Amino acid sequence: MANLKDIRIRINSVRTTRQVTSAMKMVSAAKFKKAQYEVEYVRPFVGKLLQMVNFLGNSIDSIQQRFAGFRISQKGKVLVVPIASNKGLAGAFNSNVNKEAERLLRTDLAADFAAGNVDFLPVGKQVSKYLIAQKYNVVANCNDLLDNLTTVGIAQAADLLMQKFLHEGYRQIILIYNKFVNAAVQNVTTEQLLPLEVKPVDTEVKGRFLDFIIEPNRDEVLEALVPQAVNAKFQAAMKESAASEHGARMTSMHKATDNATELLGELQLQYNKARQGAITGELIEIVSGAEALNN
Repeated sequence: MANLKDIRIRINSVRTTRQVTSAMKMVSAAKFKKAQYEVEYVRPFVGKLLQMVNFLGNSIDSIQQRFAGFRISQKGKVLVVPIASNKGLAGAFNSNVNKEAERLLRTDLAADFAAGNVDFLPVGKQVSKYLIAQKYNVVANCNDLLDNLTTVGIAQAADLLMQKFLHEGYRQIILIYNKFVNAAVQNVTTEQLLPLEVKPVDTEVKGRFLDFIIEPNRDEVLEALVPQAVNAKFQAAMKESAASEHGARMTSMHKATDNATELLGELQLQYNKARQGAITGELIEIVSGAEALNN
């Protein structure tokens, strides 16, 4: 059995760890509430904006040739943008993004990856370190964006991705991020950022939606909406990832605090037993010594 000093050291160490994890849980809980509100706010806005772009796109002929944001090409590279975190201690939050990137390279992008046509632009130090360690082609990163997650900063990053698609020969830009469900559940998601997709629309619904006077005309309105749609999709992905990160870290730190509390109880019991054993041993020695003197 370990001596009393060793057990006391372990108890103090676990108690300190519990204080740290408890503080981290409270910090994440405060950030999580704000991030959750932002996700709930941005989802309907992005949904309606993309719906508007989709309806207008369905009303314009040869949209892929006329609008660069919808251009579909078989040539060029693929840019993958995995969104994770700058920090760890968030359960499987970061590793799930890394695993999804690996899955993508083995399945949908296997041919492009074999030909060297897949580049990465990670957001988050944790995923950046992983990609570099695997010797994948990391062309840049947006890690600093997570230190100050503002609307302006996200818009600048979205504009950077738009410029890479338009002028650097990328035929497709793919996002990988954790989609927020609740504090304990995050679903890793793969989503195409560019080119924008035009999905089929029911004729009756399309006619009802487009029964408006559009000024100056549909082409100019759609031209103005394309960069806003790209920005909105990237904003939504960043907000979803931020809420997922804080939820995952809050849950992880809550479990760590509970585990530390349980371990602390076991160590305290072990300490009491060891202390009781030491006291009993000392009493036996005293009684034995007294008996020896009496004899």
